[in-house]
Amino acid sequence: MATIALPRPIPPHRSSADIVDLTSPITLETTLDTQQTTTCPMSIPNKHIPACPTGPPLVQTPNTPPPSPGRDDDDDHHNINSKTNNHRYDSRRTSSILYPPDQFPRLKLGPVSVFEVDADDVAAAIHHTAKQPLPDPSQVFPWFHGLHPSNHMQQAFFIARKKKALRKTPCCLRGLTVVKADGNLCESRLKGAISPLEFMRPGVDGEFIEMDPREGFSVRNFHIQAAKTAVTSDIIVYGDDAQVVQSMGWKIASAQAKWREKHRAQGPKLPEYNTFICVAPFTEFDKRYNEVVAVNSSGVLTGAVLDFFYQERREMYAMAKASEISKNVWLGPTPEPGSEEENQYDVLIECSDLGRLNPGALQAIAEKSHNGVKYRDLDFPSSGSISAPTWSHAEADGILDTCQWIWHLAHGTLPADTDTDFEGDYNMSDTCRSPERGDLRPRKILIHCADGYTESTMLAIAYFGYSTGRPVADAWLDLHTVMKRNFFAYPTDVSLLTSLAPRLLRESPVCIDKDLSEITAMVQNEPKWFASLDGSLPSRVLDYMYLGNLGHANNPDLLKALGITQILSVGETAMWREGDLEEWGADNVLVIQGVQDNGIDPLTDEFEKCLEFINRGRRNGTATLVHCRVGVSRSATICIAEVMRSLDMSFPRAYCFVRARRLNVIIQPHLRFAYELLKWEELLQVTRQRDNPASELERAGRELEWGEIAREIALMNRPYAR
Repeated sequence: MATIALPRPIPPHRSSADIVDLTSPITLETTLDTQQTTTCPMSIPNKHIPACPTGPPLVQTPNTPPPSPGRDDDDDHHNINSKTNNHRYDSRRTSSILYPPDQFPRLKLGPVSVFEVDADDVAAAIHHTAKQPLPDPSQVFPWFHGLHPSNHMQQAFFIARKKKALRKTPCCLRGLTVVKADGNLCESRLKGAISPLEFMRPGVDGEFIEMDPREGFSVRNFHIQAAKTAVTSDIIVYGDDAQVVQSMGWKIASAQAKWREKHRAQGPKLPEYNTFICVAPFTEFDKRYNEVVAVNSSGVLTGAVLDFFYQERREMYAMAKASEISKNVWLGPTPEPGSEEENQYDVLIECSDLGRLNPGALQAIAEKSHNGVKYRDLDFPSSGSISAPTWSHAEADGILDTCQWIWHLAHGTLPADTDTDFEGDYNMSDTCRSPERGDLRPRKILIHCADGYTESTMLAIAYFGYSTGRPVADAWLDLHTVMKRNFFAYPTDVSLLTSLAPRLLRESPVCIDKDLSEITAMVQNEPKWFASLDGSLPSRVLDYMYLGNLGHANNPDLLKALGITQILSVGETAMWREGDLEEWGADNVLVIQGVQDNGIDPLTDEFEKCLEFINRGRRNGTATLVHCRVGVSRSATICIAEVMRSLDMSFPRAYCFVRARRLNVIIQPHLRFAYELLKWEELLQVTRQRDNPASELERAGRELEWGEIAREIALMNRPYAR
């Protein structure tokens, strides 16, 4: 795979909505079909979506975690709970300034009606909806998971655990869905706007699609949430062609009438939803309500509405921003071609799957006058692409010689004696001479790849160890802790660098005074944690909080080496050697039990306990590892909650923050956890307003709504789906 440069600065808008072919409805099949031809932004190389087990099967054993309390679904019991539990909210139906719609002009076509609204009404409705409390998760799940009547697997899973019928539509929902009549979301897009084809059946006159998957089991059906939200919402249709807007309005109003007739058995408790058509042109929003405009009429992101696709890349760039790891040698992401950032380096070495070993190119640069020339097209093989023990001596020589010539270029020196074989063999002494005046100068070198860490990790660790005279384990650790670089290595990199370690140290300029026995002792004195390392370290989300998996938790020596002395286990328990827990200290371990990744077990009630434990470590000057089994769902949810609390971030921003810092593994909190985090955002806002009564600022409300958040997560994940 060729390396893709991250776009910086952000170019004219390329909406993440482009990932979906909007000529067909979003379904499970189209979401997972990675072969479908679409205008899809290139995914970040090497990222992957791990499998997230839902926990043990439903059998009567002591190890089966209890499901969520069954009575939580009872509205009366929930109302009592909400008075005593500050994580809960009352279950009153969400209010809307669009309901009842009597104050708006009404148009009738046979038995259906639509109502006219202007730009003021639309903006006011969007702002009002953002400040309304969402229903408690227990009231809308598992309905949001998708319970198609033909999907016996999905239904059986939840019914067996909830002991009741589940397909009824929650009566507590009244959302707001904004629809662009012509379906083109690459321009003139309002906040949260979707295409009609995302929830309306194409070729049918006024009917909602059946969004629930007909087969398979999943608690991560993010791609159906926009459609599920639409059928339980008042819907506003807008666009610049009044005839197209009105025509689409009639179709949606007809679909709402058919949907209500289909669900008549639920009785009068089910809300009546209405369709509104905006009679104002989009220019009114551009001029007066920029805060609800995601993409303006010219197709450019306004920045007023969060875009997940670019927010993730901003966070990745902020995390992986180039920094100096050794004298004149920098490590970071690929700079924009021709940018000021690119021009500050004399030599750029790109690591990629298409890269090759070519130390001769570096030698040629060192041995000729630079005359201000910039060298941008040098390359090197990607991390993980050279496997031990199948690598050849020529590859080993090439890695070593690359490190040596980078060192000479960075220091403005040449080897005292150079015996060059232009077929690729280089024999250089360790003694260096200073060049004649004007002969050479130190060069500023950037080792780079698309994301700033994945493909460049092997060369970065090899050179860092070579230039500092550190054994592989120390280089691995210091690059992360001292140089503050986040990186991702493969198990093959561990094997390769371990095999090369004696030569890297023997020929390192820093170790020139060490004899062979000293170097051998350095290599053999390997710390215990390194033997269990699979290449990846736990992910540093904040200086005091790491996110990892069960394997990281089972390596306490590694954790101590990283400065981690607390462990928060979410639903899983580390298996340590006898005596390890006593040495670690039982007070430094917190285990949250009975929480499986099954879409049922809640986490909200554990947030305060978990975050207090994490901040206990912060106050004590130490870091905490938060882990579950894979390190992408339960533990990621806790980390997102802490980022929201400590950095005062909304859920969407905190999600992108943690997603970027989990490096190559894509975080996967399931639907219920994601919804709980959106409720957590609500609680944090209410709490801050309560704690600052003197503040005249009104509560901001949610930055994005549930349907929009779920839709964007599905679109971001689609390029990585297998």
